[in-house]
Amino acid sequence: MRPIWKGAISFGLVNIPIKLYTATESKDIKFRFLHERCKSPINYKRICPVCETEVENKDLVKGYEYETGKFVIINDEDFEKIPLETVKAIEIIDFVDLAEIDPIYFIKSYYLTPTELGLKPYHLLYKAMEETGKIAIAKVVLRSKETLACLRLYEKALVMETIFFPNEIRSTDLLPELEQKVEVNERELKMAISLIESLSTEFDPGKYTSNYREALMEVIEAKIAGEEIAVPDKPEGATVIDLMEALKASITQAQEVKKEEKKASKKKTTKTKTKVSG
Repeated sequence: MRPIWKGAISFGLVNIPIKLYTATESKDIKFRFLHERCKSPINYKRICPVCETEVENKDLVKGYEYETGKFVIINDEDFEKIPLETVKAIEIIDFVDLAEIDPIYFIKSYYLTPTELGLKPYHLLYKAMEETGKIAIAKVVLRSKETLACLRLYEKALVMETIFFPNEIRSTDLLPELEQKVEVNERELKMAISLIESLSTEFDPGKYTSNYREALMEVIEAKIAGEEIAVPDKPEGATVIDLMEALKASITQAQEVKKEEKKASKKKTTKTKTKVSG
């Protein structure tokens, strides 16, 4: 992996030189738009409406529209002049508990690694956060924008999560559908809690895969091979109007799934033991 940003973690009077790496990647299947008639990929060009010519990336500049039709040009040197510590450093402001941050705030994850000079203070910060169980709230400028972030531990690395500022989170008061008052039946609530308990387990990330992506690849590969694509019949599920009956049926189904999972787990353990002894 290549670092996308170099700077430092500002931790009190301690300065930790670091590199920033993108921690996640999209596994989406990408498509290109083609001209239906000749099947050629479509090109997207930047055309200047005044000059009526195509504009290359090297000829583009950033402009801020301060009045309609009037712009001030901002270049890289101007960004460098911004009088903020966060332009070159991840400035730690506070330490808090991770449980206090609602997941709606999280945007993107980045790995932080130390440079040669930052090895000792990096591991010192890691160890101190591990001992206290705290995460750090910080500010940093990325891609010409100051963002809020949190630093936390993930496996052997410090991870920076960019997070939204509070004024960037839309209020649920803007959702009129939630203004209606609904009475919750006590028996239904108990059944719903029972269903949640039936479906509760330890989080195992390896358990979750994208079935849609795998199915889509099968369709793509079949089309490449010129095969007929079999369309599965849609299950005709009975419409359950009674909420209590739906909850009861769901609990029974969840219990059956757990039984099957336990059987599969026992078989897997038995096979592993057989291989080891063999």
